[in-house]
Amino acid sequence: MLAGPARSVKGAEARRSRRRRPDRARWWVVLGFLSPFLIGLAVFVVYPVLATLYYSFTDYQAGSYQPVNWVGLRNYRTMFADTQVFWVAVRNTVWMVLIMVPIQTVWAIFVAWILTRIRRGALVYRTIYFLPAMVPIVATALSFIVMLNPVGPLNHLLSDVGITGPGWFSDAAWSKPSLVLMALWTVGNTMILFLAGMLDVPKSLYEAAEIDGAGAWKQFLHVTLPGISPIVFFSLLTGMIYTFQYFTEAFVASGSANPILSSNESIGYPQDSLLFYTTEIYRQGFQYFRTGYASAMAWLLFLVIFAFTLVFIRGSRRWVYYGGAR
Repeated sequence: MLAGPARSVKGAEARRSRRRRPDRARWWVVLGFLSPFLIGLAVFVVYPVLATLYYSFTDYQAGSYQPVNWVGLRNYRTMFADTQVFWVAVRNTVWMVLIMVPIQTVWAIFVAWILTRIRRGALVYRTIYFLPAMVPIVATALSFIVMLNPVGPLNHLLSDVGITGPGWFSDAAWSKPSLVLMALWTVGNTMILFLAGMLDVPKSLYEAAEIDGAGAWKQFLHVTLPGISPIVFFSLLTGMIYTFQYFTEAFVASGSANPILSSNESIGYPQDSLLFYTTEIYRQGFQYFRTGYASAMAWLLFLVIFAFTLVFIRGSRRWVYYGGAR
């Protein structure tokens, strides 16, 4: 027999348990609310990803009535052995990752550092530097095609000082550097992150470094740079991932730099110097309709990005500081 107080406590627990039980039974209500997202995820993400994995081992051609045949690793072997264009696209993409991403990050750090030195009208200058980041990529690319036209305003300015301007997007040697210039124009988003990071570095650290006799360069090297190292890591990582998938700027530049050819015919113009990995995937998949081969290229790109991301994250432990510690 339970005493009165003990019986009362047990009764209260039973009542709480009964009150909780209907909530646990309403899992189907939660599932119902989540179902639009889950259905969208399954239809538009999971299924296409798994379908491309399957198609990468077949000779599937989108829109064709021919039966789909299993070809094993033939698509992957073709990439490495039978096509020179594939390696051209790889070289151009690696060039952009190794050249454009570091320059873009350094430029964003430099602009942010300059903006921290401005005492009057800082908000105006920050807005001016950030505005290009709000312009759509296609509009930015078209603007640069006009400015960097061989007979455009920039070459006119250069000719005024006795310099013969290059062909920019029409010249194979200058087409990729022109894309780098365009990337420097749109560093507003990254610049804002570096600016916030620099303003968040404690002033006491700069005062201590100044007492020790450190100049502006040493203060930047030993105080500012470690303080913003997580942002540097984020900028390089996201820049690397984005540049491996570089497409829109190159597609618009190639298509608009040559008024004779259509945008599809001029992919990679001039002389395949703007042929990147993703534009080659587009050409194989949507011009030649070699969907199986394009799927294999897409999966190889995913594996490369995944591997480089893992290596980059593991290597960041040596130089990225979080809260003053690595």
